[in-house]
Amino acid sequence: MNALIFGANGQDGHYLADLCRTKGISPIGISRTGNGTRGDVGNYEDVEALIKKYTPAYIFHLAARSTTRHDTLFENHQTISTGTLNILESVKTHCPRARVFLAGSGLQFLNTGKPITENDPFEASSPYAVARIQSVYAGRYYRTLGIPVYAGYLFHHESPLRKPGHVSKMISLAAQRIAAGSGETLELGDISVEKEWTFAGDVAEAMLTLVSQDSVFEAVIGSGVTYSIQDWLAQCFSLVGRDWREHVRIREDFVPEYGRLVSDPATMRSLGWSPRTGLPELARLMMAP
Repeated sequence: MNALIFGANGQDGHYLADLCRTKGISPIGISRTGNGTRGDVGNYEDVEALIKKYTPAYIFHLAARSTTRHDTLFENHQTISTGTLNILESVKTHCPRARVFLAGSGLQFLNTGKPITENDPFEASSPYAVARIQSVYAGRYYRTLGIPVYAGYLFHHESPLRKPGHVSKMISLAAQRIAAGSGETLELGDISVEKEWTFAGDVAEAMLTLVSQDSVFEAVIGSGVTYSIQDWLAQCFSLVGRDWREHVRIREDFVPEYGRLVSDPATMRSLGWSPRTGLPELARLMMAP
């Protein structure tokens, strides 16, 4: 039993591949660069050839640039929107019983600061959100054609595999360097912003849980619990015995995308899933040498 994972080089792909192996599923990681099988989800010929070759039981579309910047408009459209169509049309033609997971995002919803469910309205607030919304509507269309298409709306999640430019990793790395005597000052934006800090390994379990049943096809995937960036600072710096306030400078001109982004994961909880890793445990994971 095979699982194709498009976007396998990201943190989600890594933990999902490990989880598949424990379940007796053979993961085939697909990416344009790096390790694994080469393939471009934005190229129909690549996608069709892979699906014909492996006839997978599961397909996970995780590929994306995780940024809302306007200058990634065409890249995210090609990867997320066109990639979704390439996968779904290839599945319809060659492998119609394959279960397809489309990664969505909490950022594609109208955000009022209240907990968001999968039934809440979308908002085209960025090119990234537009691509995610298009992907979901394509999935809904192909579902009417008999393809089992699932959409999991991922909220903020973390792991030691985060890239250094991400605020969580930036903070954990800076705390380690400062503890080692770097003497640096970390510059940050609005540290009052609240978001979820779920572990990517737990999120991978939610993805597999969702595609392993036949009653729910769209669900938000998150903890439903928020912490501020300041809370994360306190966790990381406490692990190296430092006071973050002595090492951080706040940019007063910084304007965040949102003040609070939180999910209502009741649907996933009804399927038996809930995250197991709390903020202190996540900080310890990311601060491990």
